[in-house]
Amino acid sequence: MARIVQKFGGSSVANAERIFRVAKIITDAYAKGNEMCVVLSAQGDTTDDLIAKAEEINPNASKREMDMLLACGEQMSIALMAMAIEKLGYPVVSLCGWQVGMNTSSTHSFARIKKVTCERVKEELDKKRIVLVAGFQGVDKYGDVTTLGRGGSDTTAVAMAIALQADLCQIFTDVDGVYDRDPRRYPEARRFGRLSYEAMLALIEGGAQVLHDRSVLLAREHGLTIEVLSAFTGAPGTLVG
Repeated sequence: MARIVQKFGGSSVANAERIFRVAKIITDAYAKGNEMCVVLSAQGDTTDDLIAKAEEINPNASKREMDMLLACGEQMSIALMAMAIEKLGYPVVSLCGWQVGMNTSSTHSFARIKKVTCERVKEELDKKRIVLVAGFQGVDKYGDVTTLGRGGSDTTAVAMAIALQADLCQIFTDVDGVYDRDPRRYPEARRFGRLSYEAMLALIEGGAQVLHDRSVLLAREHGLTIEVLSAFTGAPGTLVG
């Protein structure tokens, strides 16, 4: 039995069909006896849609209230995924950032993770439940909701894997690993089987968007290996570390 942290991006859960596809990936791993903690991003363009709604009301809204609004996207994802997993007959619970002890700085819209307690997550795993965690969000010392900025769900997943001392941290995307260039634009692009942290950071600096640099820096600090793989093909991905 292994303790696995998985993260699925917005395109992986963009509609009902994809939600059930991801639910099958999660429950298949759970059925093998693994403890599963899964971090989810907001569906598709939900974050952009929420920003547009805010601009309709107040283009100069405070960052605190923007965080309250934008955190709704991830909360919707984990609730819908929990419903799908329930329908498949598996025990599951969805938790927001404050519920998992994702403690951050008070810099709204660009908060930094300070500590992850994750006691609630451990309790739920001990009860043999699949735990779904809202990515991209946390809570500051005042009890206010914060968000981590673009790519924050990657950082959430890495932070959870470190706090839980997970055996595996998998980042699922819409491509089957890390390439030397965008495989959707360049058919001749080459996929890497393994990359060092430094090589991954160099690719990110060059424009690669498959991982966020903060997640790689955090993984490097704690010696955590990340696997980047496709939510659609089931093929082995790229190991970073």
